[in-house]
Amino acid sequence: MLFSQNFQHNSLDLSGNELGGMIPPSIAALTFLSYLNLSNNNLSGQILTGNQLQTLIDPSIYAGNKDLCGPPLPKNCSNPDDPTITPNKKYEASHDPNKVWFYVDIMCGYATGFWGVIVVLILKKQWRHKLFMFADESMYKIHVAIMVTVNKMRIGRGAI
Repeated sequence: MLFSQNFQHNSLDLSGNELGGMIPPSIAALTFLSYLNLSNNNLSGQILTGNQLQTLIDPSIYAGNKDLCGPPLPKNCSNPDDPTITPNKKYEASHDPNKVWFYVDIMCGYATGFWGVIVVLILKKQWRHKLFMFADESMYKIHVAIMVTVNKMRIGRGAI
């Protein structure tokens, strides 16, 4: 970013900074610029009109921003009244059915895995018995570890 001020000539150079999104309204509100360069970024949407931007009519200041549209660029916006619609958002909206299938796939995988385990435990008595024995032994070990720790704390407190 380069900002320079020479007597009555103020300039703002934001070129080549990989900025994305729409041009902020605060830039359109500036009243002191005699030069602005927003080229070679990833800006999108309609070029704002207001105060100083209407006097900066050189299209090269917006060059390299393929998703910008509106005057002074030759590319017109499809809906100039709605600056929130940009080519990127249109692209994302066209792929919403893929999101639905993504979630359907996740749910099918979850259901298959869950019911696969439940059915195996219902049908295989030996596996079910091993699982419950493992759970019972684990709970016993946790209970013993807690009781040993509590008793050590009691003994330690009694020694003080």
